[in-house]
Amino acid sequence: MPNGDDRDIELLRRAVALADAARARGDHPFGALLADGDGTVLIEAMNTCGTVGDRTGHAERNLMTEASLKYDPAFLATCTMFTSAEPCVMCAGAVYWAGVGRVVFGLSERRLKALIGPDPENLTMDLPCRTVFRAGQRKVEVVGPLLEEAAARVHDGFWSGLSG
Repeated sequence: MPNGDDRDIELLRRAVALADAARARGDHPFGALLADGDGTVLIEAMNTCGTVGDRTGHAERNLMTEASLKYDPAFLATCTMFTSAEPCVMCAGAVYWAGVGRVVFGLSERRLKALIGPDPENLTMDLPCRTVFRAGQRKVEVVGPLLEEAAARVHDGFWSGLSG
């Protein structure tokens, strides 16, 4: 499903809404959720860099920590992570190690880097998650970018250098 289906779009919209909620509470604007094979939302997570002060508190890593504590890898292999932005290297690693089988993302890492620029709060790397997953020994399906304009709007005016 290179373009995603209606359920993917609906759940991705929810991840973007979580990113907006993260921003509203003082965190970086990123959100993610985990859904089972039927599309039932199991866990939602937001970025916690601002409110907790953990620079590794990305929404996707937070989600994967909770998921790996709650579910076994065989079940997670049937699940999808929906995320407002493409998982960074750290978050892609967390997805891989937790055992999630599929990722659907909104904003690409390359576009995010162009939006943010050299902001010290998020020195984004231009390394696609597909590249990270290909280096592994098991398959992780990736769909995205989808809804990229909507996912980018959450960042308007947030990072230094953005005119909004």
